[in-house]
Amino acid sequence: MDLLPFLAHNWALVLIAAVSGGLLLWPGLAAGARSGVSPDAAVQMINREKAVVVDVCGGDEFAAGHVPGSRNVPVGDLQQRLPEVVKNKTVPLVLVCASGMRAQRAARVAKSLGYDKAVVLAGGMKAWKEANLPVEKN
Repeated sequence: MDLLPFLAHNWALVLIAAVSGGLLLWPGLAAGARSGVSPDAAVQMINREKAVVVDVCGGDEFAAGHVPGSRNVPVGDLQQRLPEVVKNKTVPLVLVCASGMRAQRAARVAKSLGYDKAVVLAGGMKAWKEANLPVEKN
């Protein structure tokens, strides 16, 4: 059986197979883009490993709602202020922002500063709230 005549006569089936395969792969690829720990895993890290939660949002966002007990270090100040705020570089850090995007950048900065156990809260405060976990406001 020659492949070209088959494809020419069944192009619609080939297209459907390609599109459905892409749609099946999409959730896995999208999850990889939102890497980090789930809100439940973050709670376990806080409770079991004494992880420090660092919110990298600006002051107004932090005041509007944050993980209870978290410390606010805006992402632009992280390079200078993180070593002051979290002196022990061996404790796990859970980095949080509104959606997880700034926290991804913050994780790279934290790791460059020697915080090897820095992780991102996948989905940020949005995911935290969707998991019905407590939120503290100033």
